[in-house]
Amino acid sequence: MSQDVKTIRQMCDAFGVTPRTLRFYESKELLYPRRDGQHRLFTRRDQARLKLILRGKRFGFSLEDIRQLLNMYERDDSELKQLRKTYEIALERLTDMERQRDELTEAIIDLKKELSWGESVLRQTDKPEAAE
Repeated sequence: MSQDVKTIRQMCDAFGVTPRTLRFYESKELLYPRRDGQHRLFTRRDQARLKLILRGKRFGFSLEDIRQLLNMYERDDSELKQLRKTYEIALERLTDMERQRDELTEAIIDLKKELSWGESVLRQTDKPEAAE
């Protein structure tokens, strides 16, 4: 098998994904493997696209955002145009992530206060038992 083409198993091993994931991305028209009978063969183009898909998912981009970015590259082949759009989407995602982090930080502080209160109540409740 050529280094330029990978089987579904080789793709799974190389990218740490499941066959189901690859079939899902194919069904969403994000990947376009060649067919050899029942076998899917992933080209270097598919491998590059999967790398970008996984990176986008890691940053929380929606599949639709990822599709638009990949399609933009296919239509225009202008890296600068794609970079501008990626930058715009990434800034929006960063804002969302920072908001989520702030909400999570606030929830953690609230939970710690509740745990401290619970610990105090339990300590007071346990004192009479220890005295007996």
